[in-house]
Amino acid sequence: MTAIGHTGLEPGRLPARRRWATRLEPYLYAAPAVILIATIMLVPLVIGISYAFRDIRLLNPFSGGFVGLDQFVKLSADQDFRLALGNTVFWTGTSVVLQFTFGLILALLLNRPFAGRGIAQALVFLPWAVPSFLSGLDWAWLFNPVVGPIPHWLTALGVMDEPFNILADPDLAMWGPIVANVWWGIPFFAITLLAALQSIPRDIYEAAAIDGAGAFERFRSITLPFLAPTIAITILLRTVWIANFADLIVVMTNGGPADRTQIVASYIFTTAFRRLDFGYASAIAMVLLALLMIYSLLLVALRQTLLNRS
Repeated sequence: MTAIGHTGLEPGRLPARRRWATRLEPYLYAAPAVILIATIMLVPLVIGISYAFRDIRLLNPFSGGFVGLDQFVKLSADQDFRLALGNTVFWTGTSVVLQFTFGLILALLLNRPFAGRGIAQALVFLPWAVPSFLSGLDWAWLFNPVVGPIPHWLTALGVMDEPFNILADPDLAMWGPIVANVWWGIPFFAITLLAALQSIPRDIYEAAAIDGAGAFERFRSITLPFLAPTIAITILLRTVWIANFADLIVVMTNGGPADRTQIVASYIFTTAFRRLDFGYASAIAMVLLALLMIYSLLLVALRQTLLNRS
């Protein structure tokens, strides 16, 4: 009964070479995935970080030298970057709050049995399947007063005096991409929150109802505590994604008018692929990376604190 496997040896009596092979076996299985991740993610990341300390301008054949912190000194005085940073906070915060609110409402509605729920779920999840580039084109068309219906609907409701292009108004232009982003991102929250809702035992709701708890009390005392871990991770992920998400803005407004819709991610795109200044674009990207890492660490720490208190 002391034999192990087909070797007939106890674990402590395995040959040294065999013991090393046994210890290395899990790492060997994981090695292909680790190498792939390092090749696709870490290598470009290291190269991009190195660009932030070099003068990399494709239109200047004499560029490429080491400049140290000059890019960051230039960035600290860049008014366009400060405007883009403020726009990023508004764009990200508004989009996440609206996506989460509507996603939670849809998840609560879809969690109840009703006729045609399968079709309703398919329709709700449909925007997530639409490519972001195509979504931006569709919404740009919808906001166009010549061929799109939205300005005419808003005029008929008395919101606007006459149909005009919202995307060309400096005071309203940001709301165009935000509306498109909310429509495109609601399914993410709806899918994840619906899955979390379906994992809550129904017995708890039945016991609370027997004890006289109303619908709001059951939502506050049962639903929200069970959803809290899912809410924290989805908000964290969605915030990072939206802050890095420039597709809709590039397609719909290209950062205009007068940079009123320019966010940091689109500013990086403009600097790198239109001005062809990869060094400065990499410095901007490093600042955005640092800010998002700080945000993520703060949110994780806050979640851990709340879990410890509960």
